[in-house]
Amino acid sequence: MYFVLLGLFVKLGGYRYKVNMRILYHLWLSPFCRKVRIALGEKKLQFQMKTESIWDRREEFLRLNPSGEVPVLVEENGNAISSSPAICEFLDETHPEPNLFGQSALIRAEVRRLVYWFDNKFNDEVTQYLVGEKIMKRFLGMGEPDSKCVRAGHANIHHHLEYITYLADRRRWLGGNNLSFADIAAAAHLSTIDYLGDVPWDKHPGAKNWYARIKSRPSFQPLLKDHIPGATPAKFYSDLDF
Repeated sequence: MYFVLLGLFVKLGGYRYKVNMRILYHLWLSPFCRKVRIALGEKKLQFQMKTESIWDRREEFLRLNPSGEVPVLVEENGNAISSSPAICEFLDETHPEPNLFGQSALIRAEVRRLVYWFDNKFNDEVTQYLVGEKIMKRFLGMGEPDSKCVRAGHANIHHHLEYITYLADRRRWLGGNNLSFADIAAAAHLSTIDYLGDVPWDKHPGAKNWYARIKSRPSFQPLLKDHIPGATPAKFYSDLDF
């Protein structure tokens, strides 16, 4: 047996792991998985989704990604790539149209900076405090949400929505003139908060207008159909005229 590493074929029991279609192992409210889903949609790549209960630590999944985390993308030829930054870089290199990092070195640097902002700063200050406390704790059997963390998430999100408004007022999209992974990362995180109904859109119309544009894109539509058992989405979650 072989662990799956970037650039190596998947082998289980001495055989190459064959797949009929590209597979994305994911969790429904993971912003990192949603980022990959949107990117695949923008590039018009077909894929099948498989929900992975990472807390079960399945041996077969650990062979795909020894860290036991999602997302993991398995290509039709058996290659497997794990972690959303690596997957996004892989997709943009192997399927360059549309380019989602930018045409110039300066723009690519700015896009990567913003992706880091949302995948790290926003995730630590908002996503973990709201989705982590309200949803993931329950699935992991870690007890009730910590009210202090939830209040912190509600307070912190205003700073980030103000920053999105600042960027959207000065650029066509967050990273520049074209839709990029900066928009995709931001929207992926906000979509998980929006599922809970915890985004104060009424106080940040600039951010709301930007989100409405990306929310109406065909690549985003499948996310609006998500329905997590035991966690009903907010009434306006799938409404394009929210």
